[in-house]
Amino acid sequence: MDHLHDRLGYSKRRICRAIGQARSTQGYQAKVPEEDRRLVAEMRRLAVERPRFGYRRIAAMLRREGWRVNVKRVHRLWKAEGLQIRRKARKKRRLGTGENACHRRKPQYKNHVWGYDFVSERTERGGQVTLLTVVDEFTRESLAIEVARSFTGRDVTAVLEELFAIRGRPKYLRSDNGPEFAAKALRKWLRRLGVGTLFIEPGSPWENGYVESFNGKLKDECLNGELFLNLTETRYVVDRWRLDYNHHRPHSMLGWLTPAEFAARCRGWDRRPQPCAAPGSATPRPPQHTARQRP
Repeated sequence: MDHLHDRLGYSKRRICRAIGQARSTQGYQAKVPEEDRRLVAEMRRLAVERPRFGYRRIAAMLRREGWRVNVKRVHRLWKAEGLQIRRKARKKRRLGTGENACHRRKPQYKNHVWGYDFVSERTERGGQVTLLTVVDEFTRESLAIEVARSFTGRDVTAVLEELFAIRGRPKYLRSDNGPEFAAKALRKWLRRLGVGTLFIEPGSPWENGYVESFNGKLKDECLNGELFLNLTETRYVVDRWRLDYNHHRPHSMLGWLTPAEFAARCRGWDRRPQPCAAPGSATPRPPQHTARQRP
């Protein structure tokens, strides 16, 4: 009606009579409840802080902050405010044929399988930075993100040695066939400690899906949105993101728990599987193997 009024110059009463609508319907303005206004303001705040989060994860964070909302309500307001993020192109799902693929050798408990891989980034001046990421595939925890100009097999050994001293040794380490991971000295050292190696098929990154998924989140939520000036700044920003990922970012496959919360419910250590909530559910799961427990 406003378009006809501005274009033809007729009165609103005459236009309503011509199009067969009551004049009262044109002056109605929907009233937004005060609670919805506060909820939208909180959603906007979270969307600014987490620009790559969708409405489901935002809903989980709202519930963690005390809001009693369901996903449908958040989705309705999310669309009304135009907060949708650009949908990524769907990638083709391919299954590798290797026996060490993540869909065949699945993690069963905490410290069962760790995955590690490299991510490349560049600073503002064009210098290359390499990030070594280590993930516990069962708890989805980011155990380490080491940043350096480059890595050798000896550097990877030093990182793993520190992690083993702090967290304990995993049963397996899953990786690709890069020279840093396939170095004879590193494999000999792992064999001496009783840690098995799971090398995926060459050219099949989907077989190392857990760490590849984590690297995608690291790029999308941190690296792609930052302009790093130097190596020191890169280390600082990445380390803060890692702590936020472990302790504040709810994970959909962990029943919207954070990796740290989920890991706290897993009492297993090293090779001893303990009752623990399975990823994607909130109910405890019995251990998959039988093992003698300490008295």
